[in-house]
Amino acid sequence: MNGQTPLAELLRPKDLDNYIGQEHLIGKNAILRKVIESENIPSMILWGPPGVGKTTLAFIISQQLKRPFYTLSAVSSGVKDVRKVIESAKNDFGGAILFIDEIHRFSKSQQDSLLGAVEKGIITLIGATTENPSFEVISPLLSRCQVYILKSLDKKQLLYLLSVAKSHLEKEKNIKIEIQEDEALLKISGGDARKLFNALELFVNSEFNSETIIVTNKKVLEVIQENLTLYDKSGEMHYDIISAFIKSLRGSDPNAAVYWLARMVEAGEDPKFIARRMLILASEDIGNANPNALLLANTCFDAVNKIGWPEGRIILSQTAIYLASSPKSNASYMAIKNAEKTVQQTGSLPVPLHLRNAPTKLMKNIDYGKGYKYAHDHQGNFTELEFMPEKIKGQNFYDPGNNPRENDIRKRLKFLWKNKYRY
Repeated sequence: MNGQTPLAELLRPKDLDNYIGQEHLIGKNAILRKVIESENIPSMILWGPPGVGKTTLAFIISQQLKRPFYTLSAVSSGVKDVRKVIESAKNDFGGAILFIDEIHRFSKSQQDSLLGAVEKGIITLIGATTENPSFEVISPLLSRCQVYILKSLDKKQLLYLLSVAKSHLEKEKNIKIEIQEDEALLKISGGDARKLFNALELFVNSEFNSETIIVTNKKVLEVIQENLTLYDKSGEMHYDIISAFIKSLRGSDPNAAVYWLARMVEAGEDPKFIARRMLILASEDIGNANPNALLLANTCFDAVNKIGWPEGRIILSQTAIYLASSPKSNASYMAIKNAEKTVQQTGSLPVPLHLRNAPTKLMKNIDYGKGYKYAHDHQGNFTELEFMPEKIKGQNFYDPGNNPRENDIRKRLKFLWKNKYRY
């Protein structure tokens, strides 16, 4: 086996029949498979977590359609590289495919440089992203692309891939691999086939002095912990580190938060990615315990875009320390989750008549709006009225957290609604 070629690359499937996962897209009669088989594919964005086959799928599409295939990484490519590919593609009859990995890292000007070639059909663009393309891909380009969402691989699929990797390594290295426990490998993978292959390969290489290699959870974790830097070099710990960063913010540890922030800064992480995650956390984990957290996080996101690098890291640091040091509450997050669950269980309950708008005489005649009380016409800008559908009236979705601000909110809601919502 070529020691320079990673196992994940050696085992990359060459056709749709050997592609694992994404049955909703490329399974029998699935939408993307039909498009590929028609040989008339649109430009597209493949959106999904790392290691689920975005790059592989793009390569298979190019092979099946027998088209010229160009690939660029948004991390290391610029407008000049894009234009060079477009010029080359003009000589390729039948339409070349340009695959751009991590397209969310392309700037607006870089994405603009693709527009003309996509519109004229000089290239068919396939972009891969782990970020929501609605936020990261400019509207003119996004409107010309079909977005396909790829899902994390499930346990059954990961176990199959593990067996394929095991067989390959046994044959190439002339050894016996006995997987007694697989939980650690699966957990390390996080649904990422590439990480699964890398973890198994790393473990096997570390144990290569014996004819039979026994895989156990304890031994796997020991080996992986000793070699975490190997993952850092190839970006494999991207999601592990952002996870540690967010958990440190949530856990109110500003020191750990700044450490993980520094790890991301040193690794060249996209500042917008960090700022966006803090913006989500400000609402999900702090919420009304400190509403200013959301305002600061939003300002941080805007400021990082304006200031750029390296000064932007100071703004990220200030915001991270503020969020970590802030009181915490996930009450708003739980409120919408609870409300969504009720909607899913009860369906589309009718809006009470007194809450319906009555712009026509007919609507008034059938009691639309009848009995509605305008809050500002009453003392304290409040009057008790039923705002819920009849079937779920009195149901409590928002349970204020135990912090000074939300304790005040609880007192006010209890004063207004008495025992209706059990505040």
